[in-house]
Amino acid sequence: MRLIALIFVTMFLAACTGKPSLQDDALSSRELNLEEFFEGKLVAYGQFQDIFGTVRRRFEVTIDGTWDGRTLRLVEDFVYDDGSTERRIWELQKTGENTWRGSAPGVIGVATGEEHGDVFNWQYTIDLPVRDGTMRVSFDDWMWLLTEDRLLNKAYMKRFGVDVGVVTIMFEKQ
Repeated sequence: MRLIALIFVTMFLAACTGKPSLQDDALSSRELNLEEFFEGKLVAYGQFQDIFGTVRRRFEVTIDGTWDGRTLRLVEDFVYDDGSTERRIWELQKTGENTWRGSAPGVIGVATGEEHGDVFNWQYTIDLPVRDGTMRVSFDDWMWLLTEDRLLNKAYMKRFGVDVGVVTIMFEKQ
């Protein structure tokens, strides 16, 4: 019974954590334009932390981005701390002045996003590869343009509607 109560309290507290909003006050006058920031070569460093704050996995990603005036294509090559690798290729289309939609292998349906000043919010559900197959999770992905060549990404991950962890990534243009 104690275990069930502990699980319930943990899930409740995790659900109550603050999350960013596109209505938050701007902290800079910079304007994030995904097609400009992600065009060319980038490198990113990141980690996954579970809801208790324990770092469970680290990775490095090299990204090759191309923009043809309509589609932003991101070829992401991941190398995880255990030596495993993964390639994910995103195809993003600009659907309005500040809105985007996209897809990648494993993404369920369509990913949608919106830019606002120096912030981008991206939401999608994906079947992530894991040791024994795949795991379906949803991401509420937030990006902040820190400088012209650095972008901070914090992605809140849920499974079955319950917070399971956070992925933090720092992108750098090369």
